Amino acid sequence: MAMKDYNTIIVGTDGSALAAPTVARAAWLATRDDADLVIICAFSELPRRVEAKNPATIGGDSRAGQVIGRAAASAAVAAAVATAQAEGATIAAAQLVDGDPAKALVQAAADRGADLIVLGAVQDRSLADRLLGTTAEEVTKRAACDVLIVRPAGGEAELEVPESG
Repeated sequence: MAMKDYNTIIVGTDGSALAAPTVARAAWLATRDDADLVIICAFSELPRRVEAKNPATIGGDSRAGQVIGRAAASAAVAAAVATAQAEGATIAAAQLVDGDPAKALVQAAADRGADLIVLGAVQDRSLADRLLGTTAEEVTKRAACDVLIVRPAGGEAELEVPESG
């Protein structure tokens, strides 16, 4: 069975410590396969204090792993672009999406006919993650294409996601 090259790769970034190695892996694959790379950063405009008052999120923060604020998301995308360029990847797009990270990645893959979604995920999971699920779990359930999960090198349990000040 012959392996196929990827033509379009979607990579998620959140500006955490795992973002750079995740983007680097996606960029390396894109360079190797001469594929287009699309960088996606999902964020929320609502401050955590306002979101906490939202009845839909009582019992947990629905934005776990999501970048808070457009400025933090812009910084995360800028860092991802720099990482991808250093790897020699062809960046077809770098997008900020106000919304759920899993939905943003799956929708971008569908819209662009992507062959692969690359995202980072930590191994240890909190009780909330076990009850509500993680971005990686949602993407693997919903994506119609291949999904590559990048793990942290040192086995970090939790990574800080940036917020706009």
